[in-house]
Amino acid sequence: MNYGKEATEKKIDLIYSKKKKYTTRVLLTFFKTFLILCLFAVLVTSSIGIGIFMGIIDSAPELNVDSIVPVGYATTVYDSAGNLTDTLVQTGSNREEASYDELPKDLINAFVAIEDSRFWQHNGIDLRSISRAAVGVLTGKNLGGGSTLTQQLIKNNVFNGGMETSFGARLERKIQEQYLALQLTRSMDRKLILTNYLNTINLGNNTLGVKVAARRYFNKNVSDLTLSECAVIAGITQNPSRLNPITGQEANAEKRKVILQYMYEQGYITKEQQEEALADDVYARIQNIDTANRENSNPYSYFTDELIQQVKDTLMEKLGYTDTQAHNLIYSGGLQIYTTQDPSLQTIVDEEVNNPENYAVKRYSIEYRLSVTHADGTTEHFSEKSMRTWHADVREDNFDGLYDTEEAIDADIEAYKAYLLKEGDTVIGERLTKVLEPQVSFVLMDQKTGQVKAISGGRGSKTASLTLNRATNTLRQPGSTFKIISSFAPAIDARGATLGTVYYDAPYTVGNKTFSNWYSQGYTGYSSIRDGIIYSMNIVAVRCLMETVTPQVGVEYANNFGITSLTATDYNAATALGGLTKGVSNLELTAAYAAIANGGVYTKPIFFTKILDHDGKILINNEPETHRVLKDSTAFLLTDAMSDSMEANRKFGSSINSTSTRAKIPNMSSAGKSGTTSKNNDIWFVGYTPYFTAGIWAGCDDNQKLTSRNGGTSFHKDIWRKIMTRVHDGKDDPGFSVPDSVETAVICRKSGKLAIPGVCDEDPRGDATYTEYFAKGSVPTDLCDVHVRATVCSITGLLPNSGCPKSTKIRLALPADAESTTDDSDYAMPTKKCSGHRASTITPTTAASESGGSLNQTPETLPPAGTSSLGPGYGPGGGASVLPRAGVSNGPGRD
Repeated sequence: MNYGKEATEKKIDLIYSKKKKYTTRVLLTFFKTFLILCLFAVLVTSSIGIGIFMGIIDSAPELNVDSIVPVGYATTVYDSAGNLTDTLVQTGSNREEASYDELPKDLINAFVAIEDSRFWQHNGIDLRSISRAAVGVLTGKNLGGGSTLTQQLIKNNVFNGGMETSFGARLERKIQEQYLALQLTRSMDRKLILTNYLNTINLGNNTLGVKVAARRYFNKNVSDLTLSECAVIAGITQNPSRLNPITGQEANAEKRKVILQYMYEQGYITKEQQEEALADDVYARIQNIDTANRENSNPYSYFTDELIQQVKDTLMEKLGYTDTQAHNLIYSGGLQIYTTQDPSLQTIVDEEVNNPENYAVKRYSIEYRLSVTHADGTTEHFSEKSMRTWHADVREDNFDGLYDTEEAIDADIEAYKAYLLKEGDTVIGERLTKVLEPQVSFVLMDQKTGQVKAISGGRGSKTASLTLNRATNTLRQPGSTFKIISSFAPAIDARGATLGTVYYDAPYTVGNKTFSNWYSQGYTGYSSIRDGIIYSMNIVAVRCLMETVTPQVGVEYANNFGITSLTATDYNAATALGGLTKGVSNLELTAAYAAIANGGVYTKPIFFTKILDHDGKILINNEPETHRVLKDSTAFLLTDAMSDSMEANRKFGSSINSTSTRAKIPNMSSAGKSGTTSKNNDIWFVGYTPYFTAGIWAGCDDNQKLTSRNGGTSFHKDIWRKIMTRVHDGKDDPGFSVPDSVETAVICRKSGKLAIPGVCDEDPRGDATYTEYFAKGSVPTDLCDVHVRATVCSITGLLPNSGCPKSTKIRLALPADAESTTDDSDYAMPTKKCSGHRASTITPTTAASESGGSLNQTPETLPPAGTSSLGPGYGPGGGASVLPRAGVSNGPGRD
């Protein structure tokens, strides 16, 4: 350095230079300002960051026990014996809750080892795991995730699985997730956190939670899982679609090795246990179980189909749920539904309905769908109705839609497709379902409780859930079963009629419609309501409705009986015979008869007794709705007449037989009514015992007429009898008890009035008196005015002249408007005098015809009223003096 004088002076001058001072000052000021600005920026940025962070924390969802507990649990259905019958589930909702005590230690350790090794030590977040994950991101290596089991639980249950699409949203969720994990660890026991996590996780194949996974993959309870099986389940959760052991066997096997190694390294298992687990051929076992599950996968039963609808309706009516809310609760609310279904009775119904020996023939109808894209690019859809049109228009073969064999179906479809498809056409969809015909539905219920014990919605295999249920949601014409509901019940209950009330059985016209009976034996003349029930007499039912009840009252009673399908167009005479606009369901018709069996009290049919929510609390206690439809006396009178119809009776003075004898149950009191529509499209029998009420319908789905080729019109009574015989096996017969409101009296069956001894019991065809039941106070007080003791010419049967040989005969006074010939016409009171004895060959019919059948003839003598002794077979509801002929079929037509 230069220390000379000149150099020193220059340095002194530079130090005291104003320019230098200003430059230094400016630089210093700038530097200070820069530092202040940087500090300010840091403070502002930090404040903003803290504000954003606190804002994210403040906006975190509220954390409570309810928000952590997993949702989407399967609903379970139990029969009356407590057996699990169905599991109601939709995608994402088949969870079943397992408690911590149910979880095997190996399962807990497997999940902790692979997912969160420090779970039992950290405070909800694991800084080591977070650091390891961060290093993995920076280095591009997969060193594991940073989320703890607690964070994963919060992500799944609070943040709906973390489905954010942007980085900012994911970052916000991650911050909140970590914050809530800290909060949850402080407020909830770790065992409960782990239990909720294991009940939440997706384990592939629509399997949620370890309890369902144990059954899905190993067909066992979660508590029974082995170490090897625990490792399999723990290996699924990181990627359920790729790692599930059914479709991702190899990937799951690799993950299982890793888990078992981690468990060994972390001290959960020994080396021997690890090697034993690795040697287990667990995947072969899983495949076998999966195959069995798929083979045994069944649709809901007909009972469950209707149960679901009843539960939904009840949730909406009683708890105010919307349709959507009720649906979601049923399929994902984890309900426990306890049903009325009796498994032993359901088995009987299913066996008999599906027993091929109960059907004379086996025929088929089809449900067929075909979609075709033509060469020109247009698409058309075809069905079995299109095939029927093809048969009618092209083949002209009067095809009725029924096939004798499955091979005939296949051949017909191939012929139809050959006709339909042209060059260049492409079949884009085809579906065929073969349906057994004739079809059947059956309902069995306890009339006292309204509980439906068993139903069948059709014969043959049920291929899908919530499909056509012929027992509950199909309306069919009820035929003569409706005579009781719309005509006879209201006549006796509200219009002063009795079982002895008579109507004249002859062709009867209402408007432009003339009614006739179902049988071919002609008309029987004076016939009572009891006769109308036993022999299913159309004229008696129609005249009763039109002359005593009125259609308005008949429909009102049907509504009170629980029939909901009637319309304003059913206020007519045909309603007496079941000729309805829409028809009725088997369930509603059976419930209507159950009201009669229950002493006149209607009980709305129920399919479940109670519903528990997911926590086991009673959500609904299903008390059935009840109301009185009939007096107990009316119910008994109808029961007694219908019980009579099941005996082999022959109608007094006629060859007509009772209609229900084929359904009679051995050694058990029973009552019921048959029904056949006029074209034999629908056949019914509905009846009851002191224990149960049951209804059966049979017919073809597309309303084909039942003929001998289709199985006839009586096989359904055999099925009803067989089912009810088995149902009552071992039960005592208490009989139908007679209520105090009922009394008896001896009446004439031709007038319905008090019998005249020596007159009514001397009807030319036998004793026309019998003892009838009456509601107290309704016993007739008038004497019979139909039977007349008359003096006639013993040769011609006409009124005698002075030269005629005379004899005294019992004759009948016919209605003034009686024009048609009936069984009573042969014995009508003569009104013309004999003009000579040319008629040695005159028959009683000719004489009656010539007489004119006047009502004005007075008997020659009229003995005082009294009680006559009853002839054989004439107790309450007794038959005619002609010996009955058992086993005679009902014949064609409406019965």
